[in-house]
Amino acid sequence: MKKTGAEILFESLKHEGVDIIFGLPGGAILTLYHALGKYAEEIRHILVRHEQGAVHAADGYARSSGKVGVCLVTSGPGGTNTVTGLATAYMDSVPLVVFTGQVPTMLIGNDAFQEADIIGISRPCTKHNYLVKDVTDLAMIIKQAFHLARTGRPGPVLVDLPKDVIAASADFSYPSKLKMRSYNPTYQGHPGQIKRAAKLIASAKKPLIYAGGGVILSNSSKELTALGQKFSIPVTTTLMGLGSFPGNHPLFLGMLGMHGSFQANMAVTHCDVLIAIGARFDDRVTGKIESFSPHSKKIHIDIDPTSISKNVPVDIPIVGDARNILKVLLKSLDEEPGQDWAGKHSEWHRQIAEWRKNYNASPPDAPCGPCIKPQFVIQKIYEITKGDVIITTEVGQNQMWAAQSFVFTKPRTLLTSGGLGTMGYGFPAAIGAQVAFPDKTVIDIAGDGSIQMNIQELATAVQYQLPVKVAILNNHCLGMVRQWQQLFYEQRYDQSVFEVVPDFVKLAEAYGAVGLRATKAEDVEPVIRQALSIPKPVLMDFPIDQNECVYPMVPAGAALTEMLLV
Repeated sequence: MKKTGAEILFESLKHEGVDIIFGLPGGAILTLYHALGKYAEEIRHILVRHEQGAVHAADGYARSSGKVGVCLVTSGPGGTNTVTGLATAYMDSVPLVVFTGQVPTMLIGNDAFQEADIIGISRPCTKHNYLVKDVTDLAMIIKQAFHLARTGRPGPVLVDLPKDVIAASADFSYPSKLKMRSYNPTYQGHPGQIKRAAKLIASAKKPLIYAGGGVILSNSSKELTALGQKFSIPVTTTLMGLGSFPGNHPLFLGMLGMHGSFQANMAVTHCDVLIAIGARFDDRVTGKIESFSPHSKKIHIDIDPTSISKNVPVDIPIVGDARNILKVLLKSLDEEPGQDWAGKHSEWHRQIAEWRKNYNASPPDAPCGPCIKPQFVIQKIYEITKGDVIITTEVGQNQMWAAQSFVFTKPRTLLTSGGLGTMGYGFPAAIGAQVAFPDKTVIDIAGDGSIQMNIQELATAVQYQLPVKVAILNNHCLGMVRQWQQLFYEQRYDQSVFEVVPDFVKLAEAYGAVGLRATKAEDVEPVIRQALSIPKPVLMDFPIDQNECVYPMVPAGAALTEMLLV
């Protein structure tokens, strides 16, 4: 049966199990939106207010659910507005398929109205992209796009749809099989390398697991937890790995790196075997490369071979899916001669306990002058929700305080822009997570600077009755920029302090949401409880001291042991 390109698109999405699209219409894709009405009962469309919001919302949906996020935008500025979201997803390996409109094929390259070379623009920040030139190719391209997005190291894929292609007709048959000769990810780790890794771990006196976001993406948190527990190995994670190992477990050391915990940074520096799983040794984790874990033999498990030994040379590389590899590694360790693992590592645990005791980063509960401690707000959110919540963050101090002070016990409960560090990510990502899980509590921990970057999505949350909560840690400045200026730029706060900050309570009300404000520490708990009781989007405004800094902090280019503690 012949179908238009627009109909082929939506029929293909149905075959891929897509039931949610985030998008914003425009001239080049009106044919698609005209056809969308026929599929309204099967595919729900969420109308955002900015294309960047669409991609971040699809990203939040994907990270929280494990499914592929989908968004649909128009040509030209519609496509270019997705680039920040694409780069965010690309850096953090999030599976997305983004459909962009394009001018008719005969006008491509003629500087037509709302034309942009989105293929060229997006090439550096997508796993792959396609310009569809023939409607007969559309179904296969969509099949390939979803396969690429969700397999191997996941990532965003862009499909550019010229106006004449989606209006044309063709016979439709969705491909049942797919073979891409040049794309064959490795899923099973090399048995010999896994056995070598098991023997090295068995010989270690001071082993340490360093887990990244790849553990969550591969759904291998259960296996990671078993590895740590069964063999008495301490665990630290990256920002992206928080929740992959229970944050309340005695073996958990907290996050490592620039704003990592004292004990985690000391442990990674002094361990003798470092087991890196689904992590990429980025600069915020390693600090000064020459001083990173200098005494350890390194095992690196990752599905992306280009990430192995890219930044830090490793001794035993294992390419493959983390879950598959960890299952085999656990069996290999079981076959090692009987050992008292806890006893063998007892001195190592004693040393870690001493580091933990010597530096406790928990702040006092009292407010700082007329302001409220940001860590206190986050701790109260955890206490009231008992951690049964999805947390999103913006980027900056709010992000680091959330990572340090909230206890993440399950995977896919922290959604944050790790690699790109995108301000304005958290709120639309929270919308995406709330769409994926309408019955769960979703809270965006934000700063007054970054929340304004996509504040227009309040209209989206109100329109679809999405009860997202936002906790704004309001210091009237770009907090992390101001902190760097204080510590490294002679306390010259040039362009980091806001002279004008909106009244967020009134702003929320203008959008039809609810605004609440705490003015002292005693207000924090009642405000949070009130917000959680309201079945609508709520902005909570918490004034904090402008001089409040995130500690510990490793200065740029310094070793992890050179932490600033106060």
